[in-house]
Amino acid sequence: MFDVASWHPALQALLRVLLFVLPLLLVVPGLIWWERRLLSWMQDRIGPNRVATITLKSGRKIKLFGLLQPIADGIKLFFKEDITPSAIDRLIYFVAPAVALFPAFALGGTLPWSGNTLLTPIADVNVGILYVMAISSLGVYGIVLAGYASNNKYSLMGGLRATAQLISYELAMGMSLAAIVLASGSLKMTQMVTTQQGDLLGVVPFLNNWFIFTPFGFVAAVVFAICVIAETNRAPFDLPEAENELIAGYHTEYSSMKFAVFFMGEYAAMLVFAGVFSTVFLGGYDMFIDPLEGIAGTTLGGLATFMFKTVASFTCFIWLRASLPRLRYDQLMSLGWRTLLPVAVSNFIVVALWILITNKYGVWQGWIAYLGSFGLLFAVYLAVRGLSKNRVDNALAPRSISLVDGTRSVNVADPQAEGVGS
Repeated sequence: MFDVASWHPALQALLRVLLFVLPLLLVVPGLIWWERRLLSWMQDRIGPNRVATITLKSGRKIKLFGLLQPIADGIKLFFKEDITPSAIDRLIYFVAPAVALFPAFALGGTLPWSGNTLLTPIADVNVGILYVMAISSLGVYGIVLAGYASNNKYSLMGGLRATAQLISYELAMGMSLAAIVLASGSLKMTQMVTTQQGDLLGVVPFLNNWFIFTPFGFVAAVVFAICVIAETNRAPFDLPEAENELIAGYHTEYSSMKFAVFFMGEYAAMLVFAGVFSTVFLGGYDMFIDPLEGIAGTTLGGLATFMFKTVASFTCFIWLRASLPRLRYDQLMSLGWRTLLPVAVSNFIVVALWILITNKYGVWQGWIAYLGSFGLLFAVYLAVRGLSKNRVDNALAPRSISLVDGTRSVNVADPQAEGVGS
């Protein structure tokens, strides 16, 4: 067996990069197949099941449930005619797909998928979670550049929508992660995993303290999950490529392999964000029950645990796509600015109070202070939101104005009035 510990640091780093990038490239076709099959089960229809049916000489057929369908799609896209519009910005047009694909591969640089520090993460930097935020915000550049360079008004509108989504949801995502940074006391992803190996809620010794099972962690996890779905432009936040409004949005003018690169970037980003969610909120490669710690401590055991959590989180993306209709644009903006951001900020403030009370008075007093203060802030938020909604409803309410059309009076506040709007 290779003694990786004796290798030069540069070779160790190269090995870590290959162990992340190559499996990510290979697993994307499987993710596409998994989404199609899962959607077909959820929507009670037939999914891709024709490709990869092998017929033996005896006449017996062996079905592989369409496992080769993504490979067939890749071959089709490779040989498909590559149409390039004439009135485009050629440099930006060709660079945009690569820019959209880059963040998906750069994001996983700080994700630890097992406890073997020689193999993972690629770089255990002190600002790990800030690195994730910085790189994730670069993903929108490929979409915006594609929409601008295509010289198509539908593509441009899709790019602008992606920009607005990023601005609206990046702040709430950052505040949700900031609460976890306060609780773990570090920006490093490896330290976040270590923190979640403590006693659950500080009082249950045989269960690990995954953040999603804590009150503040659950709130942060919900906000983070919604923001991730919006940032990856997945349903119900797929407005940048809304086919009923924008044909195909930012990639309307792309075909063949350039379209395939956009497609690959979307699924790779979904998988990596699912890995970030698993690391920050689900304990990463760690098991929930203490007696099983030994399994997660091995390289293969930790990888299997991490991949199970990541694929389960990825499956939730598909579940939401099959369940929820696309939001209107005003609903998307309202959810980001008026709901998610206030909730994330409130959670951040209350976590700081929880840490202070816990350190000074004890664990139970800290949780009582957390629940009480968060409930109070949430009640204030609902009250303010209710007043704001009433103010808007009053401003939009019809007013009683009498109009005289020469022979009769019409009250515009009466919906049965004839002649209104003529």
